Amino acid sequence: MRRVVITGMGIWSCLGTTLDEVRQSLYDGRSGVIFSQERKDAGFRSALCTAVPQPNLKPYVSRNLRQFMPEETQYAYMATRAALEDAHLDPDYIAAHEVGIIYGNDSVAEATMEALDKFREFHDTAACGSGSIFQSMNSTVTMNLACLFKLRGINLTASAACASGSQSVGLAYLLVRDGLQDCVVCGGAQENNMYSVAAFDGIQSFSVREDDPAKASRPFDRDRDGLVPGGGAATLIVEDYDSAVRRGAPILAEIIGWGFSGNGDHISTPNVEGPARSLELCLQHAGVTPAQIGYVNAHATSTRIGDAREAQAIARFFGDTQVPVTSTKSQTGHEMWMAGGSELIYSILMMKNGFIAGNINFENPDDDTACLNILPETREAHFDLFLSNSFGFGGTNSTLIVKDVK
Repeated sequence: MRRVVITGMGIWSCLGTTLDEVRQSLYDGRSGVIFSQERKDAGFRSALCTAVPQPNLKPYVSRNLRQFMPEETQYAYMATRAALEDAHLDPDYIAAHEVGIIYGNDSVAEATMEALDKFREFHDTAACGSGSIFQSMNSTVTMNLACLFKLRGINLTASAACASGSQSVGLAYLLVRDGLQDCVVCGGAQENNMYSVAAFDGIQSFSVREDDPAKASRPFDRDRDGLVPGGGAATLIVEDYDSAVRRGAPILAEIIGWGFSGNGDHISTPNVEGPARSLELCLQHAGVTPAQIGYVNAHATSTRIGDAREAQAIARFFGDTQVPVTSTKSQTGHEMWMAGGSELIYSILMMKNGFIAGNINFENPDDDTACLNILPETREAHFDLFLSNSFGFGGTNSTLIVKDVK
């Protein structure tokens, strides 16, 4: 089996649109959460969300191609453009090699709604517009990016709820490890408009701490009252180690294990056994012990039950190690389909720069979360091995272990 490394990263998030901006935001403990008057006026119970900049694609993508690209695809394009540059993958190399793409995305609400609204208004399917079908499909990110960047390898969308981004990286890892691909573009994207999360608000999933938005997302804290929705895109270039060395690519980190599982239980309420199985398999596949892990980036979204169940699963394996645990969602809110990809980037940035971003707003544990070593503030720390969890509706779980490469 081949070694699998990460040679490039790109991100478009509420913490910044370059790796340097994001690294600094993580270190400073800056929150990207805001109050949206638009959402409150529209009838949202919670008007909390994150501020993600609108990208300008005009210098890079022609108008006739932009019509195929909904919001999250635009984010993914900018993140992927940066990741390819970071990995030194130029158009000539891509033209001569089969570079694949596996990207996480599990809904396209706004584009679908707008097309169908036009159909209902005009009673004519032609009113949907010629680009609507390509905007509204779950595979919109992979189909657009594969065409725009001329990628001729695997072309696949991972739709696994809030584990989508992580599952995409795991699948890319398997293909590269087993010699079926030398290089795969992967990650996750999430639209940041209010229509994409209206149904979540309808089931009272979101925090209502509207008087202090930066304090609203509080994973593991006793007084957490729900998540904050976020969005953007994160791209990682996953590559065979020998291929990367041959072309002189920068090698940022190495993926050494992937674990996954299904809860086989309730569609929205998580259990402990499913996440624990994902953790156990990942540690086994990586061939490492819990004591070797220097940091755990938790999935923890700031919900009452989800954080409690994950804390119990982590404690089952790390209870004796006192490994530092944080959830970067305390700063970013829940980036949903993007989260599994972005949280790998956040963790790699910490690992390469010698710190662990604090789990901001963590003030008091409860009976379930007190078993973990949760860091409330940024800490200077050296670690060369971390574990990242991503769990989603339907009981889909994904865990990755990543190693530093000097």
